Amino acid sequence: MAPQYELYSYFRSSCSARVRIAAHFKGIELEYKFIHLLNNDQQSSDYIGLNPSKTVPTLVIRENGKELLIRQSVAILEYFEERHPELPKLLPPASDPEARAKVRELVNIVACDIQPVTNLKVLNKVRPLGVEAQEWQHEWMSVGLEAFEKVVQLSAGKFAVGDEVTMADAVLAPAVDNAIRFKVDISRYPTVARIYGESGKLEAFQKGGWKAQPDTPAELRS
Repeated sequence: MAPQYELYSYFRSSCSARVRIAAHFKGIELEYKFIHLLNNDQQSSDYIGLNPSKTVPTLVIRENGKELLIRQSVAILEYFEERHPELPKLLPPASDPEARAKVRELVNIVACDIQPVTNLKVLNKVRPLGVEAQEWQHEWMSVGLEAFEKVVQLSAGKFAVGDEVTMADAVLAPAVDNAIRFKVDISRYPTVARIYGESGKLEAFQKGGWKAQPDTPAELRS
């Protein structure tokens, strides 16, 4: 019996979007539970019981009467690769460890350098110190994308690592979506902008993006 997947997600969450994009790319069906971060759903005792970090996404895997939880987006992406080797891949083949390392390097620029310092928990801590949210997000997203641009220039083809879609593209696209929201001039990063444009043509990225989610407010969909 195939595993059943339930994803706790929030439409604006870039970490959730990575998983949604990957699932659509691979053809993995997800059932959704929605955690509205601005309404503090992540602070409920029920959700903390699932994810002590009080973050999204959380993936619940049910198979053969057992249940497994994975609470970090990159770990979920890696799980999909290993659990479903028969599906379209988001990592280069094991015979090319250099390319696989490059994908992971780019993933971690976003997942370790950009997203943590710009997430809601950090923003809520710095606001009482008089930090203006727009300025904070703009600065740190710009710093991270500048680093990504310099590194990806060495590996890019049509996409971030060569001509095939990888995890690096699935992670980059939601980060660029957030940067655009905070008025970062993406044209300053021409390789990033080109890759973002190419990935945006793909159905998986469109379906996984923040505008297409069931919990996206109607007024934000256009």
